[in-house]
Amino acid sequence: MTIPIRTTGIAVVVLRERAHRVDVLLLKRNSAILDEAWTYIGGGIEAGEKAYETAIREIKEETGLIPLSLYTSNTFDQFYDPVKNWIYLAPVFVAYVADSAEVRLNNEHSEYRWLTFEDAKSMLSIPGTGDVLSFIEDHFVYKKPKNFLRIEVEECSL
Repeated sequence: MTIPIRTTGIAVVVLRERAHRVDVLLLKRNSAILDEAWTYIGGGIEAGEKAYETAIREIKEETGLIPLSLYTSNTFDQFYDPVKNWIYLAPVFVAYVADSAEVRLNNEHSEYRWLTFEDAKSMLSIPGTGDVLSFIEDHFVYKKPKNFLRIEVEECSL
């Protein structure tokens, strides 16, 4: 017997550059799924949508933010669902937003915080998501993101 892998959604780590640091946006869930968990953006891929289009849509829906730039990170959110007996695998995107951009939460979230990577990792509720943030910090903060990972946002019908 095999365990199926399902990729039905995406995750997005939203960053803003400030004076001498980069902050991470965390959201506190306010829904039946992951209620009160602190996490980054996630959402389901709709019919006919590409994963990066889902990322942009979810950023706008959940926070009202418009990304200045968007990257595929080459890492994934993953977990095993014992009820459905499958492994959920979601590509993680990285979005940079303007430092002055105002977050406007939808009803899926009750709070948000801009945090350092260290503080964000300590607040995350889901095991493994701290590893994702460490990966993003290593490849998108300590190193300049590679151009071949960049997705042209203006092509994504913002």
